[in-house]
Amino acid sequence: MNDKEKKTVSRMIRIYCRKKHKRKYDLCPECKELQEYAHKRLEHCPFKENKPNCKNCTIHCYKTIYKDKIKQVMRFSGPRILFYHPLETIRHFIK
Repeated sequence: MNDKEKKTVSRMIRIYCRKKHKRKYDLCPECKELQEYAHKRLEHCPFKENKPNCKNCTIHCYKTIYKDKIKQVMRFSGPRILFYHPLETIRHFIK
């Protein structure tokens, strides 16, 4: 489950970085740091396989600065990810 979550957050960060920071092939240092932080948080999630979506989670494990950044990324990339990865998006929302 964590691998799917990691892929989803990576895809969202990639979309954000591509559109906002004009990075076509790789992530900018700021987005790379956010991705590494998000992956680390997912690896240490106490819910593991039963992990809810972050907005529905009872434990907020992100530091404030990263929480604000990931919210910004998700707000921007959420509607757009449907066009880039439609099947994964539908599976994510069904969960």
